[in-house]
Amino acid sequence: MKIHRSGSRPSTTGPTDWFTGAVRLDPLFTAEGEARAAGNAVTFEPGARTAWHTHPLGQTLIVTAGAGLVQREGGPITEIHPGDVVWFEPGERHWHGAAPTTAMTHLAIQEALDGTPVTWLEHVTDEQYRGH
Repeated sequence: MKIHRSGSRPSTTGPTDWFTGAVRLDPLFTAEGEARAAGNAVTFEPGARTAWHTHPLGQTLIVTAGAGLVQREGGPITEIHPGDVVWFEPGERHWHGAAPTTAMTHLAIQEALDGTPVTWLEHVTDEQYRGH
């Protein structure tokens, strides 16, 4: 058994290659041994968002605060709120982030396949974010 005390893992700033706007990553757990799952708390300031990306084994988001937006390729932009749980299918191209005027925090849980939990793609444009 391992216990990682709250605050024992430092926060980091979301890399600009993966995110638009101000994003904070707080690691919760990493895959150890044969395990494949890892999780982070991710906080997006208003308007901040991920780039388009996919996960080889899918991804679960659990919204804990604020208001956010999610979109899968070809689908509508959908607003999400605390308590909402979002599942992206393996290989489903998508993005997620804060609403334009409200910050959002979610827990992001995904598994790695052959050591790779995510494939990052191009940034979501302002027009795509606004739904135009």
